[in-house]
Amino acid sequence: MKLATRFATMLLALLLLVAPAFGCPRGYYKNSEGRCVQRPVKSKSAPAGATARCRDGSYSFSRNHRGTCSHHGGVAQWLD
Repeated sequence: MKLATRFATMLLALLLLVAPAFGCPRGYYKNSEGRCVQRPVKSKSAPAGATARCRDGSYSFSRNHRGTCSHHGGVAQWLD
């Protein structure tokens, strides 16, 4: 059983090392800088980390202005 546990631990470690090469986690996208950024979300108020409110009412977490809210009608308001 110890061998199986060691193998499972090594496999998990390997998966954690190569996972970023396969893309971003669910609910995120890769931006132009190659970083994973949370996808826009619908919310009644600005969620933590949101950078802009889109015209369709969703909130963006974009890290740069270019392309922000491009599939959501454009930016309605930039947030501080």
